[in-house]
Amino acid sequence: MLDSIGIKAVRWPLSRAAEWADKWDISANQTTVAGFAIGAMALPALALENYALALMFILINRVMDGLDGAIARIQGVTDAGGFLDISLDFLFYSLVPFGFVLANSDQNAIAGAFLIFSFIGTGSSFLAFAIMANKQGIDDPVYKNKSLYYMTGLTEGSETILCFVLMCVFPAHFMEIACVFGAMCWFTTGSRIFNGYQTLAKQIA
Repeated sequence: MLDSIGIKAVRWPLSRAAEWADKWDISANQTTVAGFAIGAMALPALALENYALALMFILINRVMDGLDGAIARIQGVTDAGGFLDISLDFLFYSLVPFGFVLANSDQNAIAGAFLIFSFIGTGSSFLAFAIMANKQGIDDPVYKNKSLYYMTGLTEGSETILCFVLMCVFPAHFMEIACVFGAMCWFTTGSRIFNGYQTLAKQIA
C-alpha cells in the first residue's frame, strides 16, 4: 500500500546519494552487504533491550537497501546482485522479531514465532512466483528495474519498516503488533498464491 508513496518520496535523495557512491566506485553489492552487516547489529541491541539503538540500525539498513537499488540502476542491474539483495533482506526481516524474542522470551516467543512463520509465507510465495514468472517469460510491467518479478501486496517494504518502527517505539506492545502484522502477511500470502496460480494457469492454457 505505502510503497508507491514511499518510493516517490525517497527517489530523489537516493538518486543523488547513488551518484555520489558511483563516483567513489562503491558498488551496489558492497552497499547491500554493508547494509546487512549494520542491520544485523539490531539483533544484539534488541536482545539487550536497547530499542533506540536497534531502531537506528534498522533504519540505516533500510536506507542502504534503497540505496543499493539506486546504485544498481546507474551501474547496471545484475541477477547476482538481485539474488544477494533479496536473500539478505529476508534474513534481516526474520532477525528483528527474533531479537524481540531474545529480549523477553516469556512474553514475546509465541508472537515472534508467528511473525517469522508469516514471513515464510510472504517470502516463499514471492520467490516461488518470481521463479515461475521468469520461466514463463512473464515481464513485470510495474517494477521494470528489478532483477526478478516483484509482487506487490499488503505487507511490503514500507509497511514492514513501519511495523519495526512501532515495535521499537512501543516494545511493551510487541505481541499485539506482531500478531496484527502477521495476520496481514497471511492475507498477502493468500492473495499471492491465488493470483499467482491464476496467472500461471492462464499462461499454460
